[in-house]
Amino acid sequence: MLIQEQPIFLTAAFYLFVDLPNYAERRPALLAFCEAHNVKGSILLAYEGINGTIAGAASDVYAVLGYLRQDPKFLSLEHKESFANKPPFHRMKVRLKKEIVTMGVDGISPTRMAGTYVKPEDWNALISDPDVVVIDTRNHYEVDIGTFKGAIDPEIDSFSQLPEWVNQAKSLEAKNGKKPRVAMFCTGGIRCEKSTALMRTQGYEDVYHLQGGILKYLEVIPPEQSLWEGECFVFDERVSVTHGLRQGKQELCRCCREPLPIDAKSSPLFELGVSCPRCHAHTTDAQKNSARERQKQWEIAKARQSDHIGIPQRQQKIKALLPQDAPVLYSFRRCPYAMRARLALLVSGIRCEMREITLAHKPSNMLDASPKGTVPVLVLKDRVLGQSLDIMHWALQQNDPEGWSTSGLTLDEEARALVRICDDAFKTHLDRYKYPNRYDLPDGLADREAGSSYLYQLNTQLKESTFLMGAKWSWVDAAIAPFVRQFARTDRIWFDAQAWPALQNWLTQFEHSENFSTVMHRYKIWYEGAKPVAFPPASD
Repeated sequence: MLIQEQPIFLTAAFYLFVDLPNYAERRPALLAFCEAHNVKGSILLAYEGINGTIAGAASDVYAVLGYLRQDPKFLSLEHKESFANKPPFHRMKVRLKKEIVTMGVDGISPTRMAGTYVKPEDWNALISDPDVVVIDTRNHYEVDIGTFKGAIDPEIDSFSQLPEWVNQAKSLEAKNGKKPRVAMFCTGGIRCEKSTALMRTQGYEDVYHLQGGILKYLEVIPPEQSLWEGECFVFDERVSVTHGLRQGKQELCRCCREPLPIDAKSSPLFELGVSCPRCHAHTTDAQKNSARERQKQWEIAKARQSDHIGIPQRQQKIKALLPQDAPVLYSFRRCPYAMRARLALLVSGIRCEMREITLAHKPSNMLDASPKGTVPVLVLKDRVLGQSLDIMHWALQQNDPEGWSTSGLTLDEEARALVRICDDAFKTHLDRYKYPNRYDLPDGLADREAGSSYLYQLNTQLKESTFLMGAKWSWVDAAIAPFVRQFARTDRIWFDAQAWPALQNWLTQFEHSENFSTVMHRYKIWYEGAKPVAFPPASD
C-alpha cells in the first residue's frame, strides 16, 4: 500500500496597492529576511505597492508575512495559501518595478478608483446576468487552459495590451447611450484592481471584480456549484490548480514558460526543456543549444539527487565549515574595529558564524550579548568579547601561525602604545575630518591636519622597516591599517599627493592583499532565524 506524501511547501500569494515612496529602500532588508528563512519566490516593489508569491516551510512563510505586516503600510495585507509536495520556486528575488502589475497607463490609481468587489459566493449570480459583460483580463495562454463560462477572451499577450482592447471592443460599446455593466476577473485579483480602475476612468460606472481572484473562487466554491471550466494557470512550478487549489495536470514549456498546448508532446517541434510548438519559431539555434545544455545539466543533477540550483550544496558546505559551538561574530563590513577583528580571526584560522548587522537596526540578540551596542561582538561558549583588541588577542592566543603576536617581545609596549594613539587621538581627528557636520564644524580640514601628524609618525617608522613592528606583518599593522584606510578614502586624491611614500605603499599592499579581500566579503544582513553563514566565507 502506497502512503501518499503529504504536502510540505506552503505557497502564499499576496498583493496590496498602497503608496510606497521609499519602496527602493525596503528591498535589501526584505530580501535578507526572506533568504534568512529559506523562503523562495518573487516579490515586486513599486511606488504603487507590493506583489508577491513566496513558498517554503509554513513557519518560515508565516514569518515573512508577519515581518511585512509589522509595517503599518502592510497591516491590511491579505494572502492566499496552497500546499505542494515539491518546492514551487528555486530562488528568492525582490525586484523594483515602475508598477507591481504593468499596464503602462499613467494616472491609474487602484487605491482610489478600483471597481466594486464581489465575493466568490456572489460571483455566479453576477456573471449569469445576461446584461453583464464578463471579461477575462489574463493572457491568452492562461485563458486557453481554463476560464469562466461565457467570459470574453481579449486574446492579449500581456496585460499592457488590455487598454487598447478596451478601446476597440465591440462588446463594450454603449447601448441606448449607456455603457454596459462589466465584471472582470484574473488569477489573484491584482490585475482586476487596475483594469477596473481603468474602466472607471473611461466612464464605466458599474464595474465589478472577483474578490481574491480565481484562486479564491476555486478555494471556496465546491465543484458542483462552480461555473469555472478547466484549470487555472499559476506562475510557479505547479503550473496549474483546480478546485480546492489542488495541483492540476498542466505541464510547462521550459523555454516560453507557458503551459504546453494540447498534444504538444507529439509535435516534431517539441523538445523537452528546449521548445514547444508555441515558441519553437521564436528562438535561435544558439538559444536552443543553450537550453539543451541546461536541460542536460538538470537531468544529471536529478540523477544524482542533487539540486541543480546549487543552494543546498552551498548550505551543506557552510555547515561543514562551521564546527559545533562555533563562535558567533556580530560585525559590520565597513567598520574599522570590526575589520581588524575579522583579520585576526581569519589569520588564526578560527571559524565563526557571521552575523552582519546594520547600525540603524541592531538585532536584540547582539544587544542582549553586549549592551554597548557597537561592533564587533564575539560570543563564545563561556564569555562575550565586546572589544576589537580583545578579540584580536584572544584569536592569536588560540593560534598564531604567521607570528602576528608581539606578546613577550621587548617591542610589545611600543606596539600597544602605537595602537592606543590610533584608537584615541587619531580616531577622534578621523571622525571629525570625515563627518564635520556631526560636530558642527564648517569642514574637517583642521582635524585632517591634526591627524596627519600620526600618519607622519607611521611613515617615518615604515621607512625603517617594511611593516610597523619589523620585517613582517603583525597584529599592529592589522589593528591600524583599517583606520588609515578610512582616513585615506575621505579624500584619496589629497592622501596620495602627500609625501608619505612608505605609508602609501604599506596601505596599498594591505588593500591588495588576499586577507583584505577575504574580510571584505559582502554578507547579507542577518536577522533572527537566519540560516547560519560562515566566516571566513565558503569558496564557490
